[in-house]
Amino acid sequence: MIVDLRSDTLTKPTPGMLEAMWSATVGDDVYGEDETVNALESKLASMFGMEAGLFCPSGTMTNQIAIKCFTQPMDEVIADETAHVYRYEGGGIAFNSAASVRLLNGDRGRLTAKDIEPHINPDNIHYPRTSLVVLENTVNRGGGSCYTVAQIEPIQQLCKKHGLKLHLDGARLFNALVATGEQPKDYGRLFDGISICLSKGLGAPVGSVLLGSKETIKQARRVRKVFGGGMRQAGYLAAAGIYALDHQVERLQTDHEHARLLGEALEKQNYVLSVMPVDTNIVIFELDLKVPADEFVANMAANGVKCSTFGHQMVRFVTHLDVSTDMVAHTIQTLQKMS
Repeated sequence: MIVDLRSDTLTKPTPGMLEAMWSATVGDDVYGEDETVNALESKLASMFGMEAGLFCPSGTMTNQIAIKCFTQPMDEVIADETAHVYRYEGGGIAFNSAASVRLLNGDRGRLTAKDIEPHINPDNIHYPRTSLVVLENTVNRGGGSCYTVAQIEPIQQLCKKHGLKLHLDGARLFNALVATGEQPKDYGRLFDGISICLSKGLGAPVGSVLLGSKETIKQARRVRKVFGGGMRQAGYLAAAGIYALDHQVERLQTDHEHARLLGEALEKQNYVLSVMPVDTNIVIFELDLKVPADEFVANMAANGVKCSTFGHQMVRFVTHLDVSTDMVAHTIQTLQKMS
């Protein structure tokens, strides 16, 4: 048995998803003529109560397009220091948008209006112009921590007060929605842009959708072209996204339950110093110095469990639709053997 807990990006299309992809109606999306891409964009825009959507190859691209649309060169973006848009997108904010980043230290990656307000620059030629706040939900480096709508509302009000745009890196937003029981439209009314990733817990092989106003998406389509993101007959991929939204959202709760079981098992092991609270499908834990993280990962792999280091003495497990209950049990047994 091989259990792959390295990431939820490793999911394979289900038979039903493959059938939907095989039978998709396609056209040239750069001409706006791919019916299935158009259907996916409209479906998500309607779901979130937003005006339009844009299908892209990756969440990095949707995030970077949004930042490009919402900033001008010499502007500044406010984000948490753990933010994916800063840490894992290749310095794209600087390269693509010529903007600086003000990094804040939130609670497991989550910011508050009180965190943000002191760092909004005054109108002074010595400072970059603060123009955008980016939130992440769920927060990868926060162990899958998630916001509630009530926590985001004061941030949206602050942004409105200061004339700032508010973008959501919703790489695992449906995990957050399932965990909190909140509705997509609750988010659509708060953000100027939302990036929705389809290729993580939802299980599609490729793709993310950027949501926003018609004006924003019109500009985003132009930026996507410059970034090389026009995919022509992309409906075969978009069909996987539609299938995922129709069939693979509610089952995210199973991933959360599996992650909770792994977290509880880790807390019982004498070589584990701490485990971050498990809110969704990500489990991050710290190992005792006597157990080097690289050796731990290698030993787990030798027992059929793949996982990743995630910083000094830190390891990450991520559950997903290709991780079964039996696989979770095998992982727990492996952890116990190493104690």
